[in-house]
Amino acid sequence: MKTILITGGTGFIGTNLCIRLLSEGNKIICVDNNYTGRIENIKHLLTHPLFSFIHHDICTPLHIEDPIDQIYNLACPASPPAYQGIHAIQTTKTCILGAINMLELAKKHQATLLQASTSEVYGDPEVHPQVETYRGNVNPIGVRACYDEGKRCAESLCFDYHRQEGVDIKVIRIFNTYGPYMDPNDGRVVSNFICQALLGKDITIYGDGSQTRSFCYIDDLIELIVRVMNSGKDFTGPINTGNPHEFTVKELAELILQKIKTTSQIIYTKLPADDPTKRKPDITLAKTRFRWEPKVPLLEGLDPTIEYFKSQIHLFKN
Repeated sequence: MKTILITGGTGFIGTNLCIRLLSEGNKIICVDNNYTGRIENIKHLLTHPLFSFIHHDICTPLHIEDPIDQIYNLACPASPPAYQGIHAIQTTKTCILGAINMLELAKKHQATLLQASTSEVYGDPEVHPQVETYRGNVNPIGVRACYDEGKRCAESLCFDYHRQEGVDIKVIRIFNTYGPYMDPNDGRVVSNFICQALLGKDITIYGDGSQTRSFCYIDDLIELIVRVMNSGKDFTGPINTGNPHEFTVKELAELILQKIKTTSQIIYTKLPADDPTKRKPDITLAKTRFRWEPKVPLLEGLDPTIEYFKSQIHLFKN
């Protein structure tokens, strides 16, 4: 049994990770300030004898005396409306100060730290598909920069702590992920389209819908995250985690309309600044090192995702 700390543990990925690792008999310390996560996500875990929750903002140091074996640092607003709006500064603080505080905690406990980075470090890529060696095309002063550059800085901090302080690190770059426990109001394309369709509202596509994304079901993502965390000290990453099967945003909208009986129509509006035109991971490293590739196709993964949103419709019907 390992003692595992998960920051951002009440968020989308964090909740799914808590459930997975708890089911394997690990002691889980879930840390979140519920800034974008929801305590309701983990309500069914609170009575489990191996699960504990700490309400804490990782922008300030976290003091834990009991030994910790692993730290998954997932904490950060990942919602475009959140980090492009009034929460931009908080997003940068969480990325950078949060990474420093969790790296210090990992150093103290000699724990392995897995940093959840993002495909956003590639910006609007000029290389397609994106490989881990690609350095990206990011606008450092744009409306998305707080998240893009924040995550890039967090990666830099991880490797500096690894080189200077000997901290065991793993850096993963997460591409578009979907599935149960997504926040209905997070503004991401899958949740937006499903919620709009369920409510009979028109599905809003930004731009002409030709921009592409690669959608990875949450269970596939969690499987690789866990494998990377438990890999040898010789592996630090970064490593892409995602599904390389590419869809246009318009195709995604049409698939959702096929699955949900609705009066919704597709409408088009202005494309936001710095919105990437293409996003597709090269997962050669994941295949060769971890023998991993996604198993759940989009058509299959949308079904449990839609059912989850149906159960949460009270959160977004107004």
